Amino acid sequence: MLNSSMFNTTRFAGFTRIVVPGLVFQSVIVGGGYGTGREIAEFFLWHGPVGGLFGMLVACLVWGIVLSVAFEFARITRSYNYRTFFQQLLGRFWPLFEVIYLMIALLVLAVLGAGASEMVSSVFGISGHIGAMVLMLAIGALVYLGGKAIEKSLALWSVLLYLVYAVFLIWIIIAYGDNIRSAFSGSHSTGNWSWDGVRYAAYNLNAMAAVLFVLPGLSSRKEAVCSGFLAGVVGIIPGIFVFIAMLAQYPAIIDAPVPVSVLLQSLNALWFMVVFQVILFGTFIETGAGIIHAINERIGSAMNDRGRLFSPRQRLGVAIVILGVAVFLAGKFGIIKLIAQGYGWLSYGFIAVVVLPLLTYGMHRIIRYRTV
Repeated sequence: MLNSSMFNTTRFAGFTRIVVPGLVFQSVIVGGGYGTGREIAEFFLWHGPVGGLFGMLVACLVWGIVLSVAFEFARITRSYNYRTFFQQLLGRFWPLFEVIYLMIALLVLAVLGAGASEMVSSVFGISGHIGAMVLMLAIGALVYLGGKAIEKSLALWSVLLYLVYAVFLIWIIIAYGDNIRSAFSGSHSTGNWSWDGVRYAAYNLNAMAAVLFVLPGLSSRKEAVCSGFLAGVVGIIPGIFVFIAMLAQYPAIIDAPVPVSVLLQSLNALWFMVVFQVILFGTFIETGAGIIHAINERIGSAMNDRGRLFSPRQRLGVAIVILGVAVFLAGKFGIIKLIAQGYGWLSYGFIAVVVLPLLTYGMHRIIRYRTV
């Protein structure tokens, strides 16, 4: 009986090691990937229902491949923060990633601030600045609590988000199923949906840096590869939920600043709107905390090399500076312009500095490493 119990405990621990990176990845990408629905409209919905859905499947495949390689590369090089990871991958050119990561981090945080502002203003009828400030304060508080608190909260909130998004999709289908069916039946693909799937996947790979700190538990190549592909699937499913729900008001919803809020208002259920917005707001907090924690882990690694400690207060100080810049960007540009112009260009940088090196030199290092 004891041996059976120990065996089951070991299997559960192995399952957790494989699943948690995907839950953390999903929690970090949701804020900048599909939380508001604006990103889905910008990258996929304008290709039509069928083309957009195919584009999202391309993004899922890209995530699965790249994350599998990245997780195994991190395991064999023992690189669990982006500083050491990209030193191993890019050598002396590793600061290229840091420049791009800091740019996308500020952009995503600005989008979160703008999204929170739009949500609070449209749902509660109060100044959007209040929503942005509450969001930034909550992100700073979670960053102050440190890595363990962030890991647990990211995994838990990911499960809650899945449940709420599933209820949201089912409700939309019940209310607007005919609209969704007619959108699919009368659709045709437009534009290069496959390339937009690659670009969308690329800029969201900024979340990879925020996942590295939960990878030390991966003990074999099989676990790393399975965890990477699972992360791709776990990451895209809520996005597909949002995409299908948006077809209820296609094509008019393409131009909405926060399409998810438009859909929630159409359900005429105040209680669910509040629940959904609370979960989404919490997800914005998780995304922001994950992004900043990756930066703090990089700084902590450098300070540790010099024999110095990176205190919680210093971590909070870094968060305050970054969040302050993000709030300024959010107020100056607004969510539509930030997503349309910022994400598009930075996706090319991630393809050049992350995707291509991992699939070439990274694969070469993995193949040369002894099979475990």
